[in-house]
Amino acid sequence: MRSSRGTNDTALGVVPRGERVNRAYQQLRELIVRGRLAPGTRIIETEIAMRLGVSRTPVRSALQRLQQEGYIVVSGGGRQSRPTVAPLTKEDARELFHIVAAMESLAGRLAAELPKGPRMLLVDALKRCNAELAEAASSPRSDENRVFDLDFGFHRMYVEAAAGPRLLALHDAIKPQAERYERLYISALMDEIQTSVAEHAAIIAGIEAGDGRAAQLAVETNWRNAAERLARVIESMGERGSW
Repeated sequence: MRSSRGTNDTALGVVPRGERVNRAYQQLRELIVRGRLAPGTRIIETEIAMRLGVSRTPVRSALQRLQQEGYIVVSGGGRQSRPTVAPLTKEDARELFHIVAAMESLAGRLAAELPKGPRMLLVDALKRCNAELAEAASSPRSDENRVFDLDFGFHRMYVEAAAGPRLLALHDAIKPQAERYERLYISALMDEIQTSVAEHAAIIAGIEAGDGRAAQLAVETNWRNAAERLARVIESMGERGSW
């Protein structure tokens, strides 16, 4: 009778190790990005394993990956090593936002170079999203999470429409690190949203005109200005998790 461990694991409902690691990674990254594991929080494997309902092995592998991507930093060495959630600092924010600017500005140029049919469909979707963002931000009782989601969705639309698989993979690895800053400081950035809406309009205009250079410059300007807006907020409110 032919048998294999993979077949037996599947039959018994056992989740393969790689999938367990990926689940732990996704859950941990989400906790960090959304601030549920605050900047500077010490990571204790046993506590994280209990929180996620898994063994320490996938947690350890997930932490190694998160460290490689910059979500976790480790001080000390050997048995004295202390993994903690990476702090949020002004210089780190500026670097991350400039990296995102480079990636998304390339996607913006590629979006402007799409054939007219799909490009116009994208433009219509971007206009609707930006109008919703403007309305949400101007509401007397603004929902910060909705504002964030609309802003995130605006940028994601043209990235997904035009970026190739390598650019998408890089974007998916880096953008959530910038998202940490936006989520934590968004309450202090709400007064700046209408400025961002105007910058989005310039992005849309470049894509609609099929002007790759204009679209690229507009995206880059939006993100570089966002970096400076955030830097001012961090200077006012302070860095998080620094030592």
